[in-house]
Amino acid sequence: MFRKMVNDCIRVGLANEVSSLRRLSLLSYNQLAHYDSPSYYKLCAISRAAGILAARKKSLRRGFSNRQPYTFRSCLVSCYGFKIRNGRLEIPVTRGRRFCIPLTRHTLTVASQPGVEVHSFTLTRTRLSLSIAREAPMIECISVVGVDRNLRNLTVGNEDLICHYDLSESVRIAKTTVRIVGSFRRDDVRIRTVMASKYGLRRTARTGHILHNATRTIVARAVQRKEAIVLEDIRGIRCLYRKGNGQTRKYRSRMNGWSFGEAQRQLEYKARWAGLPVIRLSRRETRGSSMTCPRCGERLQSDKRLGRKLWCGSCRVVMDRDMVAAVNLSRRGRVRFARSRPPILLEAQGRAAEAVKGNPTPTVIPGVDAPKLTQPTKT
Repeated sequence: MFRKMVNDCIRVGLANEVSSLRRLSLLSYNQLAHYDSPSYYKLCAISRAAGILAARKKSLRRGFSNRQPYTFRSCLVSCYGFKIRNGRLEIPVTRGRRFCIPLTRHTLTVASQPGVEVHSFTLTRTRLSLSIAREAPMIECISVVGVDRNLRNLTVGNEDLICHYDLSESVRIAKTTVRIVGSFRRDDVRIRTVMASKYGLRRTARTGHILHNATRTIVARAVQRKEAIVLEDIRGIRCLYRKGNGQTRKYRSRMNGWSFGEAQRQLEYKARWAGLPVIRLSRRETRGSSMTCPRCGERLQSDKRLGRKLWCGSCRVVMDRDMVAAVNLSRRGRVRFARSRPPILLEAQGRAAEAVKGNPTPTVIPGVDAPKLTQPTKT
């Protein structure tokens, strides 16, 4: 029923060419009167339809052609009327009738923490996602740490300590997935699509777990050392790996499968959950961060024989470019941190959230514990 209400709202929005929540509510709320459902489910259906229409409008504005949107998977999203009692989630179905779902021990432990509030839930045929938030405790940071994102590693550190987190396993997983999907010889394109989607979801889940292990360790160490996290702005990097840029097909495929956005998303929501400030540098501030010598400021020189190492003609030393980028990011972020320290600390006191796939609102779902990937190495 919820899926049908969402589709009815989408049809009303397309017929009237509206995508704003307020306008769509005025037009479609009366159209949902024949559904025997609590009124707050209708409001949530309108909100979900407004999000779908807004995404379609954005795609059309950017020049991408897309089909008429339609929700075909059964789901239920609501931020009203539900309760958590006696270890179960109680969802109202009709007046005086509730549907109960037992919650796991881990979910109950997290939801019962001081200051944690459950804002909404998303229910599908096989999954239940809870959107939770809390007042993040304020951490008075005394230093900053730069995070350099690369295809095969995450390099984190400053002048005192540099840590490398190996992500080469995600590259191997992507390569294996592409090889398996390319080996399909079934004539039915529908079956090929379903199988490719299955392996694609498996690849996404495994890559996300690898990134989760690394980002969880990074945030935990930053909390322990009271360090703010500095990230560089690398939006638009996909434009560098397009057909006609003089790169091979395999190289473009490998670089376009780089999950730099997922790493940033995980770092940001985990840092906000812990109360750490996150500093995003602009492109202007991060220009040449991996090619500038952190000792003298001269431009570093590259050599194919050195691989990912660069050498400075003035200092006469060879340095790893990932380490150079992390140190330069931390230095430039320290300037921003010192200049805007009060606003950043006030932002850290706000609510933290994680966007889970399928949820209409930002949520935080703490992940499982995992061992550290690497040990810190002093430089």
